[in-house]
Amino acid sequence: MDRIKAGVLGATGNVGQRFIELLSKHPWFELTSLAASDKSAGKKYGDAASWRLESKIPENIKDMKVVPVDPKKVDADIVFSALPTDLAKTVEPDFAKAGFVVASNASALRMVKDIPLVIPEVNPDHLGLIDVQQDNRKWDGYVVTNPNCTTIMMAVTLRPLAKFNIEKIYLASMQAISGAGYDGVPSMAILDNVIPYIGQEEEKVETETKKLLGEFNGSEIIDAPFIVSASCNRVQVMDGHTEAVWVEMADDPSPDEVKKAFLDFDPGLSELPTEPTPVIEVKEEKDRPQPRMDRNIGGGMTVSVGRIRPGIRYICMGHNTIRGAAGASVLNAELLRKIGKL
Repeated sequence: MDRIKAGVLGATGNVGQRFIELLSKHPWFELTSLAASDKSAGKKYGDAASWRLESKIPENIKDMKVVPVDPKKVDADIVFSALPTDLAKTVEPDFAKAGFVVASNASALRMVKDIPLVIPEVNPDHLGLIDVQQDNRKWDGYVVTNPNCTTIMMAVTLRPLAKFNIEKIYLASMQAISGAGYDGVPSMAILDNVIPYIGQEEEKVETETKKLLGEFNGSEIIDAPFIVSASCNRVQVMDGHTEAVWVEMADDPSPDEVKKAFLDFDPGLSELPTEPTPVIEVKEEKDRPQPRMDRNIGGGMTVSVGRIRPGIRYICMGHNTIRGAAGASVLNAELLRKIGKL
């Protein structure tokens, strides 16, 4: 099988580096373009990027020349976007107009009516919006987005619970500092501290979850009718978002029934290279999951769940820059290839 040419937009940043880490040896994709800001364009990637991941910068990447974030300069069939929101709002449509498939981690277009917001294990049928989008906009390419990192962890665990008829969801997050980027949270702000506010995070969780678990009627997404209320907090953890979730369901399942739903969850995507097994891992220990111990399960793509109690209350946790960001976009791209859209 010929590999698909892939580019990364915003390649020097935190999520851009995760994209490179995941794609550099991917069996389906070949990294052919790394695009970044004007101050980086023209340099070798190893000189332009301050590599901050635990893994080493891939040898086949560090000498690649960085190109501008311009459809005319990027040699790829699909681009993975790690752009800031303000840039993504205009740049991603420009790439789609030019015929590129855009797999975006940016928040700019997630809630746009004709743009799919997708987690492959949760709502793969929403990719039907691609045809609507292309017809509406007369684009040769298209944009597909993945949700906010906090939303992803919770939504993965909600999918197997949907059969119990969800009515209300409450979430309190304990979010890692890597989610804000390298310069996002000053050390003197987070050391010995918890910051009980993350700009726009609660709004993203509350709106994205309803779209993800909504119904695609062939032309648009009808939001799920349940209530979502979130309280988001930044904590002194490098990677891994931990979330306390309360779910009220009309069928009032027992903790054992909820646990069984998690254990039985199989979305049938095991042939996708980035899909973890299991998607949801249930932790039996009373003090798990914990980010330091559980964030790298399944290559960082598994969501861990524990402390399932009457109510229904439980803790979920996942790696925010892998499952919650770059890995989510890569998994979306793999699904696009599977269904013949790439």
